[in-house]
Amino acid sequence: MAAPALEIKGLQAWYGESHVLHGVDMVVQPGEVVTLLGRNGAGRTSTMRAVMGLTGTRKGSIKVNGVETIDMPTHRIAHLGIGYCPEERGIFASLSAEENLLLPPALKVMAPGMSVDEIYAMFPNLAERRHSQGTRLSGGEQQMLAVARVLRTGARLLLLDEISEGLAPVIVQALARMIHTLRDKGYTVVMVEQNFRFAAPLADRFYVMEHGRMVEHFKAEKLEDKMPLLADLLGV
Repeated sequence: MAAPALEIKGLQAWYGESHVLHGVDMVVQPGEVVTLLGRNGAGRTSTMRAVMGLTGTRKGSIKVNGVETIDMPTHRIAHLGIGYCPEERGIFASLSAEENLLLPPALKVMAPGMSVDEIYAMFPNLAERRHSQGTRLSGGEQQMLAVARVLRTGARLLLLDEISEGLAPVIVQALARMIHTLRDKGYTVVMVEQNFRFAAPLADRFYVMEHGRMVEHFKAEKLEDKMPLLADLLGV
């Protein structure tokens, strides 16, 4: 049986003196779409950042495809085939959309990254704006570009942080189609989402965080049964 794409056990993490994760346990199987739910400050983004080695001190275990990464620097973790799309996007404003796409290096993983043509087929808006500077792209186009850059690297485990936040419904729908396409292609996706309506139809499983811990997890078919609990925990 293949190792989990991501396996977290007893993860604790700090930003300086601030203890933000308190024993997180989580397993993501290859090809799954998993959504992290929780209120702001629950520890969802910190969990993603800890996986990438972007917090301060980390303790516990984080395995990527069976490889322990808790003591690895960020660049080595990325080379295991993980792509992280942070909430702040990080588009290079002075470069065109296409120059942003051509910038990321390929990771040393088995699967090649998506070609620019494949990206444009998935995101026609980017094809139309390929020569536009980053500063001239809409918020939705910038979000598409941020995700597309990750896909260019060859990463097969994607950590996506609030990709639908503040975007027009038509862009959110395009991102939902993207998630479906990536699942069909065998990608593994972990999403942090505040937009429950966006996340609910996409995920195979859900984890719920509170105060830096996982307090609930369940499969998509249990979602309706869990709605009273989610209403209490999240206010949805």
